[in-house]
Amino acid sequence: MILKVVPYGTPILRQKGARVGALTPEIKQFVQDLLDTMKEAHGVGLASQQVGRALQLAVVDVRGITDRPSSLSIQGNPADVDAFMPLVLINPEITPVSDPVEGPEGCLSFPEIYAPVLRPESILVKTTNDKGDLLEFRCGGLLARAIQHEYDHLQGILFIDRMTRKAKQEIQDEVDALQAETKAALKKKS
Repeated sequence: MILKVVPYGTPILRQKGARVGALTPEIKQFVQDLLDTMKEAHGVGLASQQVGRALQLAVVDVRGITDRPSSLSIQGNPADVDAFMPLVLINPEITPVSDPVEGPEGCLSFPEIYAPVLRPESILVKTTNDKGDLLEFRCGGLLARAIQHEYDHLQGILFIDRMTRKAKQEIQDEVDALQAETKAALKKKS
């Protein structure tokens, strides 16, 4: 089922997600709904907060993106990124293992708003997937950036919080307009 992606200004985007316990049929269906919604929206990642649920659960899929390569290694051995996709992140933990680099980012909760964000180029990831398997890997490039972006969502942190003052100033009018539109829509509903 395609879920509604909530826009910036919706309070749940600032909520830290609760840990996911058992992989119930309902959670497995929610994972599938997240994947379907991400694909429909042409995104590379989607966190549960973005569809109105504060959980430690997100999905990422960087297949088909060739202008911003990704790398992946498991136990020090290179792995095929595409074969690992789509990636389900349940209760993920990340550890930066390189210096930050600047790269462009967008967000499905901020339609058509893009800006550079500094993030570590490579990270170590420890997470559970939707089959209950514990995954540990190192990744870099777009995959590392997407995972960090979604991990932040799970903590109630948005990409605008990671921008330099200059980058944020350049998009501030668009962000303010989106927030005002969202708040007006929420007020109308209540």
